[in-house]
Amino acid sequence: MKKQPLTTDERRFFKTVYHASFANPFGELREKLDRKIAGLVGLASNRDNLTLNKDNLFSRREISDRCIQEVDLRIKQLANQGRGSINAFTGQDREIMRVVFLFDIFHKFREQFDKLIVDQIKAGDTPIPVLFAKDAAAMLYRCGFTEKSFNHYIAFSFQLRRAFFFISNSLVGISPCMRELKGNLWNNVFTNNIGLYDKILWNRMEDFSTLILGETGTGKGTAAMAIGRSGFIPFNEKKGCFEESFTKAFIPINLSQFPESLLESELFGHKKGAFTGAVDDYHGVFDHCSQHGAIFLDEVGEVSNHVQIKLLRVLQDRVFTPVGSHITSRFRGRVIAATNRPMAEIMDGKIFRDDFYYRLSSDIFEVPPLRKRIKEEPAELELLLSFTVEKILGEPFPELVKRIITVINRQLGRDYHWPGNVRELEQCVKRVILRRHYQGHSKAEIFESSSKIELSKRDEVLELKQSEELQLKIFEPIELDQSLIRRIKNGEVDATTLISDYCKYLYKRYSTYEAVAKTTGLDRRTVKKYITTQ
Repeated sequence: MKKQPLTTDERRFFKTVYHASFANPFGELREKLDRKIAGLVGLASNRDNLTLNKDNLFSRREISDRCIQEVDLRIKQLANQGRGSINAFTGQDREIMRVVFLFDIFHKFREQFDKLIVDQIKAGDTPIPVLFAKDAAAMLYRCGFTEKSFNHYIAFSFQLRRAFFFISNSLVGISPCMRELKGNLWNNVFTNNIGLYDKILWNRMEDFSTLILGETGTGKGTAAMAIGRSGFIPFNEKKGCFEESFTKAFIPINLSQFPESLLESELFGHKKGAFTGAVDDYHGVFDHCSQHGAIFLDEVGEVSNHVQIKLLRVLQDRVFTPVGSHITSRFRGRVIAATNRPMAEIMDGKIFRDDFYYRLSSDIFEVPPLRKRIKEEPAELELLLSFTVEKILGEPFPELVKRIITVINRQLGRDYHWPGNVRELEQCVKRVILRRHYQGHSKAEIFESSSKIELSKRDEVLELKQSEELQLKIFEPIELDQSLIRRIKNGEVDATTLISDYCKYLYKRYSTYEAVAKTTGLDRRTVKKYITTQ
């Protein structure tokens, strides 16, 4: 094939495409570059995704479509001149056109990738065939790419499309704070230099852990899922499918739902006989997570220092040990964690050990509350309502959305603060469907709730002071209840009941959870659970 350099005009155009390929699709730079490629510079965009109207407003999708069409047209012109392959170029021109050809081929299969995502979600954890793989391979080969590079590029392309699909479709919103969140999620998956990621980091992301902040109900789990389902998964050319289903790659666990005595087992597994009730070997979530996946540790701010130390070992050394075992196992996935605790408490060291926090927060960002989103962009409320109604009913229902908006404006007002965030909004929709009204939460109720929280904190401080006064008493000899001793001798008490009864006995003696915790060596939360268990 005859080598022929790009003309000045061609180089200017294709270099713009080159830069667009590496730009964050949720950032302003990418939109500016797409506009330049599509010849739409100077025309306004319409963030509400409407069609072209009398004011020449274009939706983001329309700008993208025109950009793709223009790139396709220019490449066809090169092909007609016998330059439709990277082998027709040398030096910098070859590198520019390598990226441009990949950009063009990727977007030609955009809809097939989206269908594959939807079909894989329906199929579950078994990888499904990639029916368009041969067509994509043939197109790559015609453009001068090797068979070896095909496996990498189809896997990378699928990862790109999955990340865009889940970030764009799962996290609905057009407010500035939501656009910032989407951009942060994209960078979390691919870093801020996608070229470097493609060359070096695509299989080395396990050390980049993430901490997601945000109030209850904002959608931290959804943000974590968008990251966890967007990892690089190799393509198996012989089987004609990817090595693993992305639905299997993301493993969420809410740490606050387990007592500390069981949490370690859920996380790291246990060996048979490790404790009473351990009748078989058990594999925890870190065992189940593959090297292509991610574990989501929700409510990580509630775990004790003891568990934090064990999690720190996973983050730092990438190994863990099942309860009752001396054999270490390696963990190769990513760790994503979330907490609703405020940043001020985290930085004061009230929530995390310093070493655990700094290992956990390779990246840290906040999911914004709903009130902030609506304040920045009032149209966000209707957009979220439309999304929620369609999710509940299975199809769009504009008339119902209008009725819900009417109820909200009449009964809550436009300045309602939405303390339960997106989760409350979903319940609002369901309540309106059922009863055609929703009262929400008044400011008085919020104040009362806050007062209860403050009183609870005050009680904890008082309890701590009382426990300090009892420190000498704690170490006095303890006479156990004779009925408890009798049941132990008769073999009528299992380990859990024994601990529970012992904690209740100590509580009767010292009257505070802190004192019981100091005596037993358990954390305060676990002690409270044993004492309040009927």
